[in-house]
Amino acid sequence: MKREPVESSSIASVGYDPTWKMLEIEFKDTREVYLYFEVPQSEYEAFMSAPSKGTYLNQQFKKAGYRFERIGKTK
Repeated sequence: MKREPVESSSIASVGYDPTWKMLEIEFKDTREVYLYFEVPQSEYEAFMSAPSKGTYLNQQFKKAGYRFERIGKTK
């Protein structure tokens, strides 16, 4: 999945696959990449339009309880 850089103090890049409803997030400090499953397009759009992606992730997205997997670190 191709990730695009985002303006965020904690998130480096984000990718989304609407067919599989998968969201991929790369974090700046740790370079870890997480893959979230069954994420609706509307949730992805709300996340991407949030004034603070880190705040949205912690206060809204994580509370939704999407299944996720840590898939490693970027180089």
